[in-house]
Amino acid sequence: MPDTSKRRAPDRGVRTILRAAAGLATGLATIGLAVLGLTAAAEADGYPSKPITILVPSAAGGPTDTVARLIAESMTKTLGQTVIVENQGGAGGTIGMARIARTPADGYTLAIWHIAHATAPALYDNLKYDPVADFDHIGRITDVPMTIVSKAALPTKTIDELIAWMKANKASASFGHAGVGSAAHLCGLLFLNDLNLQMAQVAYRGTGPAMNDLVGGQIDLLCDQTTNTTNHIKEGRIKGYAVTTKTRVSSLPDLPTLDETALKGFEVSAWHALWAPRGLPKEATDKLVPALQKALQDPKVIERFASLGTEPVPLALATPEALKAQLSAEVEKWGKVIRAAGVKGN
Repeated sequence: MPDTSKRRAPDRGVRTILRAAAGLATGLATIGLAVLGLTAAAEADGYPSKPITILVPSAAGGPTDTVARLIAESMTKTLGQTVIVENQGGAGGTIGMARIARTPADGYTLAIWHIAHATAPALYDNLKYDPVADFDHIGRITDVPMTIVSKAALPTKTIDELIAWMKANKASASFGHAGVGSAAHLCGLLFLNDLNLQMAQVAYRGTGPAMNDLVGGQIDLLCDQTTNTTNHIKEGRIKGYAVTTKTRVSSLPDLPTLDETALKGFEVSAWHALWAPRGLPKEATDKLVPALQKALQDPKVIERFASLGTEPVPLALATPEALKAQLSAEVEKWGKVIRAAGVKGN
């Protein structure tokens, strides 16, 4: 049998082939890594690659829903993907915002909400999220004035007549709102406190259903955003008495400010903003912030906002930094007001 204990070294030709094969393998590996890098970069640059959902944590048909749908329509054009609006009301918006806080931060689930996001910590002892720390702040959208309105059948014409009627009928009159902690609730709370009145308050799962009952005459009064009241007032379905800002609203020029009445210094507005779960990828933030800012410059959005008594905020306020600062200040401000009033969510 041949002796196999000693093997011959490969001759020169074989060694050349082996070196070539090793070089080819190294080259293929390098190419593979490069392809993987390009793929990852392409995926990052490709955001968004599927539809985006904006959650509104209140019922459909309300003022925030109106704002969200206008912004979603404009952002759809900019981002090249459909931006869908979904509603999930309940507990002053905290059910929907808790869901957002638990959602993966991939840029495909966002939220548009308003001042109620700042009031939640003071209203709910067992809040499941931190309004500031558990979200990425995309930008502020608009500051919406509010209006004191009543059912059409109420026998009053002016804000002074309304206040006199409220004092005379406080035992039987009803004041609706969109849930504890909502903008409508805060406005009504401050209005009644300033008048030193106690009145039955009826809570709804959003201002959409509250407005439906006001139009239908099931409740007497509501303090709601101009985005939800303007058209109803103009078409005579409800009565408007006053606005809650220091200056009159161009879409409702005949309504005085409450500051013009005996309620000197009264001022409330419902600011709206766009949030995402904490930890948003930079590529998503880099697309979403400019898309929001472009929406605020969209002529259709500006025109529609104007018809509803509001306007987009300046672009300097539609940034993550400005929104975070605004929210932090509002949490502190409303916390003092709510704790002093002894109000709690349920």
